[in-house]
Amino acid sequence: MGFSQESIKKLNGQFKGIPPEEIISWAIKHAEHPVVTTNFRPYEVAILNAVSVVKTDIPVIWCDTGYNTPNTYRHAEELIKRLNLNIDLYVPQQTTAHRDSVMGIPQIDDPKHAEFTEQVKLEPFRRAMAAHKPDVWFTNLRKGQTALRDSLDILSLSKDGVLKVSPFYYWSDTQLDAYLKQYNLPNEHKYFDPTKVLENRECGLHT
Repeated sequence: MGFSQESIKKLNGQFKGIPPEEIISWAIKHAEHPVVTTNFRPYEVAILNAVSVVKTDIPVIWCDTGYNTPNTYRHAEELIKRLNLNIDLYVPQQTTAHRDSVMGIPQIDDPKHAEFTEQVKLEPFRRAMAAHKPDVWFTNLRKGQTALRDSLDILSLSKDGVLKVSPFYYWSDTQLDAYLKQYNLPNEHKYFDPTKVLENRECGLHT
């Protein structure tokens, strides 16, 4: 898309405080191959609703680790049907049952944890991005989630030059609760990410 860091910084200043729908509309207008990624964690419904309202057929990339809670899977099914999401599912190349028998879920200080993260999250994500080749990537990153995410903004560039758009970046949980109430959208808090363990630990997709 040809945006420099300087132009992105200027746009971020303009976009702060702007409704997410306007940011999304701007990004869609400038995009040729936009995607939105999701793991159906808490508050993901906000970005899925906001983006699908602007572009109903946008590809929704779901990289399922295979370790989601039953609540998350039921929540995902509900949102897929309710929002009519154009889901493209990516899963690890090894089944969860196989991995559980030979590796399990390594602790974060275990040398095998990097291999585990590669198998269940990073490799499926790279496969998805290689298939879609997006120029705009919508996410629900928010300030205050991790140290790395605090260094980003509404707009940022991935290491591959993809424009990452996080329209709810400055929103608090309270603001998102109000958004969900306004649009009568469900939320689900019983969520588990086996690669993060700690809530404020980065998962690896955004590094």
